[in-house]
Parts: sequence; structure tokens; C-alpha cells
Amino acid sequence: MGVLQKLPNEPTPRTAARVEPLAKLPVFWTLEGRRVLVAGGTDGAAWKAELAAACGATVHVFAEELGETFAKLVAAGVSHPKGQFLHERQSWESCDFDGLALAIGDLEEDDEAEAFARAARAAGVPVNVIDKPAYCDFQFGSIINRSPVVVAVSTDGAAPILAQAIRRRIETLLPPSIRLWASLAQSIRDTVNARLQPGAPRRAFWEAFVDRAFRDAPGADAEADLQEQLSRSSRPQEPPVGRVTLVGAGPGDAEYLTLKAVRALQAADVILFDDLVSDEVLELARREAKRMLVGKRGGRTSCRQEDINQMMVTFAKAGKRVVRLKSGDPMIFGRAGEEIACLERAAIPVDVVPGITAASAMAARLGISLTHRDHAQSVRFVTGHSRSGNLPADVDWKALSDARTTTIFYMGGRTAPEIRQRLLAEGMTARTPVVIVSAVSRANERRWIGNLDTVANGMEEIGLDEPVLIGIGSVFGDAQERDRNALPEQSRKRNSARA
Repeated sequence: MGVLQKLPNEPTPRTAARVEPLAKLPVFWTLEGRRVLVAGGTDGAAWKAELAAACGATVHVFAEELGETFAKLVAAGVSHPKGQFLHERQSWESCDFDGLALAIGDLEEDDEAEAFARAARAAGVPVNVIDKPAYCDFQFGSIINRSPVVVAVSTDGAAPILAQAIRRRIETLLPPSIRLWASLAQSIRDTVNARLQPGAPRRAFWEAFVDRAFRDAPGADAEADLQEQLSRSSRPQEPPVGRVTLVGAGPGDAEYLTLKAVRALQAADVILFDDLVSDEVLELARREAKRMLVGKRGGRTSCRQEDINQMMVTFAKAGKRVVRLKSGDPMIFGRAGEEIACLERAAIPVDVVPGITAASAMAARLGISLTHRDHAQSVRFVTGHSRSGNLPADVDWKALSDARTTTIFYMGGRTAPEIRQRLLAEGMTARTPVVIVSAVSRANERRWIGNLDTVANGMEEIGLDEPVLIGIGSVFGDAQERDRNALPEQSRKRNSARA
């Protein structure tokens, strides 16, 4: 008998919020030519002072004595032409806060830290006392410096080591040459704004720029090439025709998105998304993009395919970059063929960004190879219902009953009893392993493991509220042992049921 497994995490409610709650507002502060006060001569104070001076600030250091690191730093100066240190060999006073941009202190005693913070706030100066969050108006993040590109990571003080680990990951994604491209962007920005209209023409120029920035280091003729590209872009042209990109959102977990999918979401003007696309995926989209839910969920009222096609054509002819965001992979049971044909008839450029299909995610979650050479020489993805909602009439059930084939039924929840009946009639053994997974990769994922004979019981326990995959074949024989190791309590229940 199969056993229902409900994973411990609860699903995240779907909301209409465009921005999730923030622990702190990330702000990049201009300090060039302004004054910053640093109290203390420690290594920690030296690091904060160096950051401020590198931004062009005049840093007033109040400390009767400086540690070795700070003393060497003050003696050497800084590389920024306008940043400098002024060592005040005395303790700070309230009058020293007048006209400051920031105040930073490394103060060991709480009473001194409290007095420092009170004096700064009385003067209207944002304050940070190192390692004493109660006296901080702002915090320093873990910094990735590709100036003028600057990235800062914060965990709101909860896990500085985690912030450092995230910084290292981002460091590997940002080539050192990105600073050169950013400087080029600064040099031509005003010219671009003057010569190209806001909206699609300007964004198309910058998107081409970004593609180059992440591909190659700029050569000596890079600026000349950009100026030529700008000249071509500013010449009178026909009204722009947009394009449509069919993007696979994967089964739900946003970390399954490809880099190309994220780039498409960040460039979109309009996003037409299915009901199965998760909020976490939408959170990665461009904030200004118009988002439209177009349904497309099995067994429920949804937007007609003809209406979706017309929306894509209308938006694209208006010059918009449209993303048709589909759960899983667009080319697997996603009606992508109909949409591509419609767009081609309307002369709308269309491309496709593949996504991780649900069957692949299910196999990864279970740790099962769908084509394990000891069990299966082929794998088939089969739709579990036709347009009428019944089993498709033209399925080769004899081929699907082959013991050397792994079969994954998509959208087969309602037809599971008929699937069982057809396969048994073609000679498949009743003890053939079966796995049913609903909401694969999501927080509310559920699993049932059993055999072909009891698959209808499994569907009764799993239910039809979420998308369901039914995996049938001997490759799933190891799933029970794997889940016994991962979920010992559930395994004990399974063993008890079988006993």
C-alpha cells in the first residue's frame, strides 16, 4: 500500500505585493567633498574610515592614539584625489558633529557609545557604532567593488559570515572589466539621453550595451563603436515592432530559472504569466513591467488561448517586449506551437527560453535517474488528458506498458484510474513502482509512493488542488529506500502499513 508524504514546509501565500518587506533600505551615499567623523583608532575604525575616504570624504579621526593599521593608513593617505584623513589627537565633543555627513565610532563602553549616538542624532547626523546595533542608524554591507559599479550585501546584522559568502559568489559573476564598461556608460549617458527617446529605443541600446559588457572586455575602439551604434539608433526608423519571448519558469522554485530567463524577465515591458508561475519567479522580473495573469491551469476556468494569442500580438505591434511566462518548459505541453504559429503569421519576432520541465525536477528531487541503464532504455512524457478532459485517444498503451520504459504522465490526476486500467490491460504488472508528486519543487510539495495497482488510492490522498505528475516504471523502485533515509518517521509509517 502506498504512503502519503507531506513535506514540512507550508506554502507561501500568493500576494499582489510588488516589493517584499525590507529589513533595511539599501542606499548609496554621496560623500565626495563632505566631512565624516570617526571616533577611535582601532582596526575596525580604520576600515570604515578608509571606505569613507575612498568615496572622497574628508575624514576627521578623533583618537588620542592610533593602532598600527590606522597609523599606517593615515601616513600613506588614500588613492582618491579628494579623500583625506585629519587626525584630531583628542576626544570628540558635541560641537564636532556640526555639518557632518556621517558619524562612525568604535567605542567599547556602552555609556560612551550611547553618548556618541545621542550627540550625532541631536545634530541630525546618521550614526554607526561598530558592533553595537542599538546605536546605529545605518549599517555597512559586505562590498563588491567594481566602481562605479558597487554592490553591497546585508543580512541586517543577523549573519555577517553569510553576507561574506554571498559577496564571494557575486564576485565570481562580475568580471573585473565591468568597471570599464560602467565608466563608458557614464561618459555617453547624456548623449544617449539627448539622442534617443525614452522607452523602447533607449532601452534597446542599453540592452545591447549590457550584452557586450558581460561578454568581452572593452577594446580601445569600444567608445567609437558605441557612438556609431548610437548614430544608427537615432536615425529615423519605422515604428518599432516588439518581440515575444516564450520563457520557461520551471516547476516553481525560482532557483531553477536559467540566467537567460532572468535576463528576459528583466528586459520585459509586459509579462503574461500562467497561474502556476510562483511569486518567487515574478519577484525577479523588471519592476516596471506590466504583469497580467492569463490563467491556463488544468481543470479550472482560464483565459482562452485565442485571447492570449491576441494579447501577445497587440502588445508586440505596439513596440513592447513581451514575455510569455509558462510553468515548466514552454515546449512541453505548453501549447507553444500554437503561439509561435500565431506570432509568425503576424510577423512578430519570437524566441524561446527553455525551462526545467516538471519531470526533470521531480527526478532531481527524488534522486532518481529516469533512464537508469539497469531499468529503462527510454523515457516518455505523456499528457494525461485531451482537450475534452479524457485520456487522449491515440496513446500507444502497449508501448507504454514496456517494462524498459519510464513514463511520466503530466496532468493525469483525474484520469489516474483509467491510466491504471489501460496499462494493466496491456500486461504491465500490478506491482510496477509508481510515484505521484504534486506541486513539485514548491514549499507545499507532496509525494505518494506505491505501485500501479493502488495508484487510484494515491490520487485520493494527494488530491487535485495542485499540479500532479505520475511517474511509472521500475526506476522508481529506489524511491522508497531514498525516502526512508530522508524521512524516517514517514518510513516507519510505511513499513507499518506494509506489515
